[in-house]
Amino acid sequence: MNVLDKDLADSMRPDTPGSAVDHGTFDAGHRAEGLDVPTVAHTMIGLHRLDNIQKCVEQVLRDGVPGDFIETGVWRGGACILMRALLKAHGVEDRNVWLADSFAGVPVTSEDSHPLDQAMEFHNLNWVLSCSEEQVRQNVARYGLLDDQVKFLPGMFADTLPNAPIDQLAVLRLDGDLYESTMDALVNLYPKVSVGGFVIVDDYLIPACKQAVHDYRNEHGIDEPIETVDVTGVYWRRAH
Repeated sequence: MNVLDKDLADSMRPDTPGSAVDHGTFDAGHRAEGLDVPTVAHTMIGLHRLDNIQKCVEQVLRDGVPGDFIETGVWRGGACILMRALLKAHGVEDRNVWLADSFAGVPVTSEDSHPLDQAMEFHNLNWVLSCSEEQVRQNVARYGLLDDQVKFLPGMFADTLPNAPIDQLAVLRLDGDLYESTMDALVNLYPKVSVGGFVIVDDYLIPACKQAVHDYRNEHGIDEPIETVDVTGVYWRRAH
């Protein structure tokens, strides 16, 4: 999957990053770490976090941990494309990959939003963070992977996740940036994570996301150690 990872991250050629978060010059190190916003690439999470997805997916497949895979906050779909490609490579036909997203960018905050979310104002970057469901479908189809094992959950997490038709999860990947988005995903999906399954947090460097993770873990007595992927990504494996 190494070549696929590099294609998804567009790290094999100088895909100029957008000027929203940097100075518009390609840096291979930043791309590997997922520290820029690519203009063309199908993911911005970088090679290390893509490698982490592969590690987690292949571990649950080896161990027979039951459940589907989901990413909450998919941008252009790259992480989910990798998950579906791994299922295909291993001949797995009884698991689905779920893509949950507003497909309209980060929710606009208000005076009722969590204070940490209000402080970030990520919705001001929706001109680069927004990607339509149709575009994501086209991206998945480009790799020949758009089939019945790829499921879309369009809408705000608070609306779509409570009644999502998912029985069990083996991999839960959180990439919602905000406190409320992260908490919505944990509240509605963590109880469905099988023992031995993985929870991956893409945005742990963001204070709002980190606080939501710790609040949920503390409230529910989750004490599995949090492992570091790179400067912003972390994960843990559910033990009980």
